[in-house]
Amino acid sequence: MHITFFGGVREVTGSMHLLSNGSDRILLDCGMFQGRRKEADAKNRVLPFDPRILTNIVLSHAHIDHSGRIPLVTKNHFGGRVICTRATAAACEYLLLDSAHIQESDARYLNYKALRSLLSEMKTSPRTKKLSAAAQKNIRRMLKKDRNDLNVEVINSLMDRYHMDRIKPLYSIEDAREALTFFDGYPYRHPVSIGKNTVCTFYDAGHILGSAITMIEVKDDNRTVRICFSGDLGRFGKPIIQDPTLKFEPERLDVDLLITESTYGDRTHEPVKDTKAKLKKILTETVQRGGTLIIPAFAYGRTQHLIYQLHEIFDEGEAPRVPVYVDSPLATKMTGVYGEHPEVYDPETHDTFLEKGKNPFHFRGLHFTSSVEESMALMRDENPHVVISASGMCEAGRILHHLRYKIHNPKHTVLIVGFMAEHTLGRRILELGTGFQASGNAGEPPIVRILGKEYPLRARVEQIGGFSAHADQSELLRFLKESNLNIKKVAAVHGEEDQTLAFVDLLKKDGFDVFAPRAGETVHIG
Repeated sequence: MHITFFGGVREVTGSMHLLSNGSDRILLDCGMFQGRRKEADAKNRVLPFDPRILTNIVLSHAHIDHSGRIPLVTKNHFGGRVICTRATAAACEYLLLDSAHIQESDARYLNYKALRSLLSEMKTSPRTKKLSAAAQKNIRRMLKKDRNDLNVEVINSLMDRYHMDRIKPLYSIEDAREALTFFDGYPYRHPVSIGKNTVCTFYDAGHILGSAITMIEVKDDNRTVRICFSGDLGRFGKPIIQDPTLKFEPERLDVDLLITESTYGDRTHEPVKDTKAKLKKILTETVQRGGTLIIPAFAYGRTQHLIYQLHEIFDEGEAPRVPVYVDSPLATKMTGVYGEHPEVYDPETHDTFLEKGKNPFHFRGLHFTSSVEESMALMRDENPHVVISASGMCEAGRILHHLRYKIHNPKHTVLIVGFMAEHTLGRRILELGTGFQASGNAGEPPIVRILGKEYPLRARVEQIGGFSAHADQSELLRFLKESNLNIKKVAAVHGEEDQTLAFVDLLKKDGFDVFAPRAGETVHIG
């Protein structure tokens, strides 16, 4: 048996590993690369295999960096099934459609910008080297139906006339809908056949609702080869969902290869128990300045955790009660998915809310905005409030508009509550903002570029590490040492190279046989 590591190796996004046992080829995750637009797009468009060779796909959880390229596979003659937990299947119904919508919208906008630039150049006066206001207005009128709606037919026609290359989405909304027909959801601890003499069993990974540690067993020549894929491991003691599984059935204890994430392989988070107090403090200070608390958050997982903690804070009455807006249609839908799966909540959630007849994800003053008009009005609202919006890494979505409206004003706060991958806007805001504050705000504020325009970063930038849905170094070690698994070999994946290599060094000192694979590397198992 062999495994080839195609993505999420010495980097965080693009999780993808191919397991081959002669008769079957099982793909573990099919994630999208995220980061610099051109680099990520180039990586995402090229699959390192023909989808027709795959038997099945096993999906650890619904986040796009693990699921986002499934429609690319299914539209290219994939003949198998996508095997995952029931909650993951439910979440992907929204996440994959949203991914396709973002791609289509981004492609339309980038094509509009390219054409507008060409037309502006053509209409620029050779004498003054300037484009008149009337010409600018005429170009906008030609390319837009109204202020917010692009005239796609005209844009496509003009791009064809001028022989311009059009940017195309990785896949369409129709492709995503078709992909969803390939999904089969199963409960935890229920063995599922995924190939000849090959079964997988899901265990709770504690990362987000439905996230799974996957145990794959292949029987061959009177021997069972066992691979355990951690997916993304969650934190211990985090609200809402169960902790990562530590106790496995006696017949599944011997593991030939553990593929473990290493996102925070060299870092320790703030304690989970401290997150609520820090959120309360930052909220109070922002409101006292008359500002808005802007929180970029993943629509699935982080948003629901924030709603839960704000609900607790307001119920305790120790912070100013201001309106809380979830400005993300996707996050609204994903909160509904959370509400539909109370069977996987942890005991604390049952004690704190359900047994008192309360919905953890609803409280007085919580609003879910849906329309673009509501979102635009909220951007201009100068009254103190909280806005939680996607995307979590500030690479797309409505959060960009909240940032461009308010990032220049020191009364507002941008609160970072999750991992920000290299080369994302979220990472730049975090590093530039905290660096500027560390210098005592000396000199000119740093500049960030949002939707093609530059803005001074004067807003307060705060970070709460305890909200992370990823296990930190100590929690990763806890899983390896306190689970009842007997692990022969470890492959560390899903971490930026410095984090992965630091974790590998640590595990070697603890006596583990461990390595950090490179992209495209194939390893024999058993």
